[in-house]
Amino acid sequence: MRTKLFVTEALRSIQSNLSTAIAATLTVVIGMFLLGLFIALGTWVLSYTNDVKRQLIVNVYFCTETSCGVGKNEANQRQMEAVRQQLVAMPEVKDVKFISREEALEIMRERSPALVENIVSNPLPASYQVIPHRGEDVSAIAAQLEPPPVGVEKVNYGEKEAGRVLQVAKVVGAIFVVGSAILIVASVLLIANTIRLSIFARRREVEVMKLVGATNWFVRGPFMLEGLMTGLVGSLVAVVLLLIAKEVALPAVIQRTDLTNDEVRALAFPLIALIMIGTSLLVGAIGSGITLRRFLKI
Repeated sequence: MRTKLFVTEALRSIQSNLSTAIAATLTVVIGMFLLGLFIALGTWVLSYTNDVKRQLIVNVYFCTETSCGVGKNEANQRQMEAVRQQLVAMPEVKDVKFISREEALEIMRERSPALVENIVSNPLPASYQVIPHRGEDVSAIAAQLEPPPVGVEKVNYGEKEAGRVLQVAKVVGAIFVVGSAILIVASVLLIANTIRLSIFARRREVEVMKLVGATNWFVRGPFMLEGLMTGLVGSLVAVVLLLIAKEVALPAVIQRTDLTNDEVRALAFPLIALIMIGTSLLVGAIGSGITLRRFLKI
């Protein structure tokens, strides 16, 4: 019975204060659309940086007849196997791939054919491509191979490039976290201020209800329910707008750019929509409840 009364009062209040209800709803639409857009773009960028980090590997190059200096022989099978055993025993290592000298030459022919066009013999060494569990592990893996084991000419993981990639990934992650927090706080403040104006316009109604003996929760109930309704409608409109942007604008952007990597993707749209709706409902209810407190002290 009380729930029905709260719903009736909330609907009556929205009808009698339509302009403020529309203003609150539009504020929710703007705030939640921006939040959803930021989550989509932010998670896509995070996915892209994670994909770049997955491409970080450690290359372990073995000695050839001439690469390790006078008196040094080409690395033999026993030495290569010893290095492989050392690598697979490392907890940071996900996989180890052997690249023979012939395979290395074929790869070089595909990437830079001009460099190997007129060579008489194969100058490239055999190597291991060491794939880490995380991109951040490349330096730790390389450190465990210092000094280089017997038969190894050098260990290379592109220290400068890897450092830049990892630094950019950290910055992007920090920006996403801080940006999301700022956007949520800004949305809460905007929506709360709009709700405050709506409640302030009906402060006499609240005072009368308190004077006739209504409890704080009896007064607060319809207003919080009104905030929930406003938040729900606003978030649903924002979800529709974001869906339109996803279906119309996103394909046009993808066609003009090289962003077709299946491994790079934003957070699933249904999950983004749930976050938007949940946030708007929470902000609407809490904003109404908190803002109403000052008018309940009679």
